[in-house]
Amino acid sequence: MTKGFKVFNEDWTCNGFQYEVGKTFEMEDSPICCNRGFHFCTKLSDCFNYYPFNSDNKVAEVEAIGEVVSDSGDTKHCTNKIKIVRELTWHEVLDLVNMGKDCTGYCNSGNRNSGDWNSGNRNSGDWNSGDCNSGNWNSGNRNSGNRNSGNRNSGDWNSGNRNSGDWNSGDCNSGNWNSGNRNSGNWNSGDCNSGDWNDTSFSNGVFNTKEPNIYMFDELTEMTYRDWLNHPARFILNGVPFDEIRWVYSENMTDDEKKEHPEHDVTGGFLKEFDYSKNRQNWWNGLDKDTKEKIKSLPNFDKQKFERITGIKVD
Repeated sequence: MTKGFKVFNEDWTCNGFQYEVGKTFEMEDSPICCNRGFHFCTKLSDCFNYYPFNSDNKVAEVEAIGEVVSDSGDTKHCTNKIKIVRELTWHEVLDLVNMGKDCTGYCNSGNRNSGDWNSGNRNSGDWNSGDCNSGNWNSGNRNSGNRNSGNRNSGDWNSGNRNSGDWNSGDCNSGNWNSGNRNSGNWNSGDCNSGDWNDTSFSNGVFNTKEPNIYMFDELTEMTYRDWLNHPARFILNGVPFDEIRWVYSENMTDDEKKEHPEHDVTGGFLKEFDYSKNRQNWWNGLDKDTKEKIKSLPNFDKQKFERITGIKVD
């Protein structure tokens, strides 16, 4: 006797033959795989190589009590006498086809996956070895794109992190084929380029090798963007209270937030926006005179434009 599993249509038919739980079915001829006989698999997950993974289908535990044959290299077996022992609930099916826990998908070795073939956790996509992916074939974490080895990518084929573009080996690129970081353009080997084919950084042009000077308050300066990155005024302005989007884990969510974001069961949390804009003027008023002067001494400083952009009124 060989124990196994078999999948049926919702009316307990399979290939036009009517089955019934608790009964034994027999044929006189010797079985031949894919030709004649009653087919089954010894491993339940193998059944879904031949039948849709659909909760409307019926799944049963079976016993082959006659001759049993199988083709070499195939997971399907065939017998000329089979007993339909009992029906499996869909919860039992999920437990048997997944090595992980609390999975609603198929062939997952990780936990809480709604996708298929995941070895990571909390994936709604398929074939992920990382965690919290809604995309497919990711070895990183929290990717909504596909085939990423990095983390938090919404694009595809990225080995870096937080890319919304494709084929980037750097980080935070919204463009494509960049080996640098934070590029919105394409084929850049530097950083922070919005243009294409640049071998420098901070360029919005094409085929440039030198960093350009930047505009401030709508007028050209003698500063490059790299100069601005190291300017004391920039570090001061980094303290301005701005709206913030922050990841909130499920265990820190309120009941109302959980109702509003039911997907947290899969993603493990949600992105929440925090509004701090009303505190900007108070922040400015609390700065000492020397600190304010470092901002007001920026090239081409314009009080009206500064207020329009930041919401801060300069005295």
